[in-house]
Amino acid sequence: MKTYPKGSKKLLNAWAFYDWANSVYTLTIASTIFPIFYGALFTTTDKQVHIFGTDIKNTALISFITAFAFLVIAFLSPILSGIADFIGNKKVFMKFFCYTGGIACIGLNWFSLDYIYISLVFYFLGLIGYWGSLVFYNSYLPDIAFPEQQDKISAKGFSLGYIGSVLLLLFNLAMVMKPDLFGITGTEGEAAMKAMRYSFITVGIWWIVFSQYTYYILPKGAKTGHKVTKAVLFNGFKELKLVFADIKENLRLKRYLRAFFVYSMAVQTIMLVATYFGEQEVDWGGDQEKTMGLIVSILVIQIVAILGAVLTSKASAKFGNIQTLIVINFIWMCLCFYGYFVETPTQFYITAMFVGLVMGGIQALSRSTYSKFLPETNDTTSYFSFFDVAEKIGIVIGMVIYGSIDQLTGSMRNAILFLFIFFLIGIILLYRVPKHETS
Repeated sequence: MKTYPKGSKKLLNAWAFYDWANSVYTLTIASTIFPIFYGALFTTTDKQVHIFGTDIKNTALISFITAFAFLVIAFLSPILSGIADFIGNKKVFMKFFCYTGGIACIGLNWFSLDYIYISLVFYFLGLIGYWGSLVFYNSYLPDIAFPEQQDKISAKGFSLGYIGSVLLLLFNLAMVMKPDLFGITGTEGEAAMKAMRYSFITVGIWWIVFSQYTYYILPKGAKTGHKVTKAVLFNGFKELKLVFADIKENLRLKRYLRAFFVYSMAVQTIMLVATYFGEQEVDWGGDQEKTMGLIVSILVIQIVAILGAVLTSKASAKFGNIQTLIVINFIWMCLCFYGYFVETPTQFYITAMFVGLVMGGIQALSRSTYSKFLPETNDTTSYFSFFDVAEKIGIVIGMVIYGSIDQLTGSMRNAILFLFIFFLIGIILLYRVPKHETS
C-alpha cells in the first residue's frame, strides 16, 4: 500500500474524512432519533423500567447508563492515550472502537424493553466505540499534519462531520415522516418506529463504510517496535498525576479549572438530555409533530452554535475570556430557570435557539482559555488529556445528579432547575480567577 508523506493533501483529507464517517453517531443516536425512539417505547402513564430488581424512571435510567459509559471512558482514555503514544499500530485500535460503535448502532435496531439488558449494552457500546475511536483519531493529528496545518485540517474535519451528519439526519427524518415512500409498512405509529429502527442501521453502516477510506490512506502509526507492558498501560495516569501537581502550583490555572469543572458538569448534562426533556415535558400535540419538532430543534441548535462560536470569539477579543465566560454562564443560568416553565413547542424552540447560541461559544472558549493559561511546556498533550478526563468526570457527576433528581422527584423539570446552582457557583469561581499569571 502506498505511503503518503506527512502534510500531503491526500493524507490530511483522509484523516478529516473520518469526521464525515463518525459524526452521524452524535447527531442521530446521541441527540435526535434515539431519544425520540426511546421515549416512544413508553406509554403516556407508565414511564418506569423494571431493571436490576427495581423500577427506574426511563429518563433517569438512560442518564445513569450514560454516566457509567463516560466513567469507563474517563478511565480508559489515559490508558488508550498511553498506548497510542507508545506503539506503532494505532490504526488497529481505532478500527476496533469504530467497528464496536458501528455494530452497536446496528444492534439498536433490536432495542426492546423485553430485552432491556442487551438493549442497554448496545447503547453503552455505541458510546464507548465513538469516544474510544476518537482517542486514536485525535492522536494521529501530529503524525499526519505539521503544526501550521493542524488548525485548518481540524476545522475541515468539523465541517465535513457537520455536513455528513445533517445529510443523513435529513434522510432519516424523511424515512420517519414518510415511511410509505421507503416501503415501510404498518400503522402510522408502527411505520414511524420501524423507520427509526432502520435509521440506527443506516448510522452503523455509514460509520463503518465511510471510515474505510480513512483506514486505507492512514498509516498504521509511527513505528516504534515497542511492546505494550504493564508500565505502559499506566503511563497515562502517571502523566496526569504530574500535570495535577503542576496545576496546583499555578493559581490562575487551578482556579479556572475549578470553575470549568463545575459549570461544564451542567453544560454537558443539558446537551445530553435536551432531547429527552423535549420528548417528555413538552406538549407537541401528536407523535409526528413531536418527531418533527425535536429534530428541527436539534438542527436549530447545530446551526446557531456556529454563530455562537463566532460571536463568542469576538466578545472574548473585546472583553476578555473570563468576563465573556461569566456572561455566558449567566445566560445558561437563566435558561435553566426558564426551562423549568417550558411547556409549548414555541417555548422549546426559543430555548433551543439560546442553547445553541451559548453552547457553541462556551465549548470553544473554555478550551481556548485553558490553552492560554497553560505554562510554557512542550507536553501540551498531557495537559489536554487532563482537561478531557476532568470534563468526562464532570459529565459523570452531572448525569448522576440529574438522573437522581429525575428519579426521586419524577420530573426532569426539577433536575433542570437544580443545574441552575452549578452555573451560579461557576460564575463565583470565575470571578476568583486572577487576571494575570501568579503562582
